[in-house]
Amino acid sequence: MRRLVAQTRLHPADLVLPAFVREGLAQPRPITSMPGVEQHTRDSLRRAAAAAAEAGVGGIMLFGVPEVRDAVGSQATDPGGILNVAIADVVAEVGDALVVQADLCLDEFTDHGHCGVLTPSGVVDNDATLDRYARMAVAQADAGAHLVGLSGMMDGQTAVVRDALDGAGHTDVSVLAYAAKYASAFYGPFREAVESQLAGDRRTYQMDAANRREALREVAIDVDEGADVVMVKPAMSYLDVLADVAATSTVPVWAYQVSGEYAMIEAAAAHGWITRRGAITESVLSITRAGADAVLTYWATELAGWLAEER
Repeated sequence: MRRLVAQTRLHPADLVLPAFVREGLAQPRPITSMPGVEQHTRDSLRRAAAAAAEAGVGGIMLFGVPEVRDAVGSQATDPGGILNVAIADVVAEVGDALVVQADLCLDEFTDHGHCGVLTPSGVVDNDATLDRYARMAVAQADAGAHLVGLSGMMDGQTAVVRDALDGAGHTDVSVLAYAAKYASAFYGPFREAVESQLAGDRRTYQMDAANRREALREVAIDVDEGADVVMVKPAMSYLDVLADVAATSTVPVWAYQVSGEYAMIEAAAAHGWITRRGAITESVLSITRAGADAVLTYWATELAGWLAEER
């Protein structure tokens, strides 16, 4: 009876698995602050993608970790760069069984860890960064990405990337705009996962945690610029924002259950303070209940397996 009258349901197709691939690894490397998550080799990434597809997961979001970084993130646009070759690997492995997505941001590739190119004084140069994003989008699409995820929060990024993709003949590649991405304390484990070089913070271009209405303005701008999907990030601390966006957006709304959210639940469960499976399921259900059409979660494949057991 509870199942029959449930007002919100989880489905594997509504889950997206974030995955990290690191250049130069001989074996997958565990991420200490995210138990159960690892930096993949190219081979182990292919296996993880195949497992996600087999479980019915809807998509996979790829993050690349290069061996060499520089001021402009050159490896991000190099066809032989780790992220671009990983995109091709995964597409070759799973084809259209998963929506193969790629993070479109420079932070993993720069030696300063910021999401954009810096001026001589150390300030992020928005317009110079947009040029790099346009080139990065085309490189990812050339590699076979079905969707590019704009996570850098630069002004005008969606329009520039959409124009670049269309101009290169990639009119069928979708654009996910991280429209409401907050400067959050919950990104800490992710910084370990991508070996971030950041010193300082990103508050000059990510949103203030105190602001709710601003998210609707940011979403409206990205939709006007051609976003096919918009994102709220993080998820659980911003369910009010997610509900607002879901109630007004004319395009699909996704949410990212970020590394800190994952790590807190895993840590509490490891100490026996909460029930792991119940907490994971409830946390993702809450994000869906708030209005997310899809959820990026590091538990995507595992959760999909549980959902299959329950059917």
